Amino acid sequence: MGFAGAMVVAMAVDALTGWPAPLFARIGHPVTWLGRLIAAIDAGWNRESDPPALRRAAGVAGALLVIALAVALGWLLQSLLRFLLPWGWIGIVLVGILAWPLVALRSLHDHVAAVANPLLGGNIAAAREAVSRIVGRDPAALDEAGIARAAIESLAENASDGIVAPVFWGALFGLPGILGYKAINTLDSMIGHRSERHEAFGWAAARIDDVANFIPARLTGFLFVLLAQQRSEALSCMTRDARRHRSPNAGWPEAAMAGGLSVRLSGPRIYHGSATEEPWLNEGARDPLAADIVEGLTVYRRAMLLLAGVLAILAFA
Repeated sequence: MGFAGAMVVAMAVDALTGWPAPLFARIGHPVTWLGRLIAAIDAGWNRESDPPALRRAAGVAGALLVIALAVALGWLLQSLLRFLLPWGWIGIVLVGILAWPLVALRSLHDHVAAVANPLLGGNIAAAREAVSRIVGRDPAALDEAGIARAAIESLAENASDGIVAPVFWGALFGLPGILGYKAINTLDSMIGHRSERHEAFGWAAARIDDVANFIPARLTGFLFVLLAQQRSEALSCMTRDARRHRSPNAGWPEAAMAGGLSVRLSGPRIYHGSATEEPWLNEGARDPLAADIVEGLTVYRRAMLLLAGVLAILAFA
């Protein structure tokens, strides 16, 4: 039965409950715990007075340390369960419950739906405020199409980073796999960007994240292709445009979603007052609207159900 069944449990629990706000208020979240460790390493090891080569070496060491600690914790918890319990359904369910906080299935859906609902009602201000919680671009510069585009891109990319990738590594290796992946992904989100401070120190975090997401991103894209109403257009757009994206991985689910919804995504945007020129995905298509966010959420729900179904089959095979 392996760990595939445990990942089904994790997905089911998260779909039903999410991460409850009272629990977050009391103890935080595993990702925030990882974030504190990464922030401490960044503050102590990423010294601006050091030359770039030394900062890069420190970043490599810091990334490997965080990942090793996360994997070791997962291995320790999993080994303890195997020692204390007969490794059957009880063990699988407990691994799934421990993995549950690391699967952001419901959170992603709710955050994107929170953008769609006011936008459908014509409340641009509320939609801008909601989209600012999930993307880094300046919300004040976004019209309805820009808000919808940002929400759909976030949905597509984070379906890979937040659900498919952790479940993929968890199904292969159990708690060490899913905890190790979340450490990698959190490192990338905190220090893996090309800012002056993190260009050298975050180099390893970004490269490791690229490798860890290589298969899951493409798997997410194909899930969207299978579940989109415009399957042939989704497949064509993904195979044609995915490599145009600035990220080696995010383009696959985003291009599949763009083709599946018959809209264009990516393109120019503004971050912190500075315009960036990004290539379009599905360039000749129309701009997305609020209704397209709703349809994207439908594709997302179907894709996650299909993923859980495949894992369940593997668990029983």
